[in-house]
Amino acid sequence: MKISCIAASLLLSLAATGALAADPEVNLTLKDHRFDLTEIKVPAGQRVKITLRNLDSTPEEFHSDSLNREKVVTAGGTATFFIGPLKPGKYPFMGEFNAKTAQGVVIAE
Repeated sequence: MKISCIAASLLLSLAATGALAADPEVNLTLKDHRFDLTEIKVPAGQRVKITLRNLDSTPEEFHSDSLNREKVVTAGGTATFFIGPLKPGKYPFMGEFNAKTAQGVVIAE
């Protein structure tokens, strides 16, 4: 009986300490009012961490109606946010302040 209690306790400890798989991550950079990745492929059904670095001298807003995300990133700053879990499909995004040049799409597969 003691062994099974110890085993159960160990399993709970592993789950609590993050021994489970982490969220997938994407590093996205904005420079010259353009995203370095215009297509981002992510696994469907999983939450994804996005880290956006803005190398421009002006702020930018990551904006996507289909992803339901808006995040302002200061000039020279970094912002982190999550998307998903997503159904398979394409989800366009843009830089709200430079919509003509800052365009991209997340593809959930």
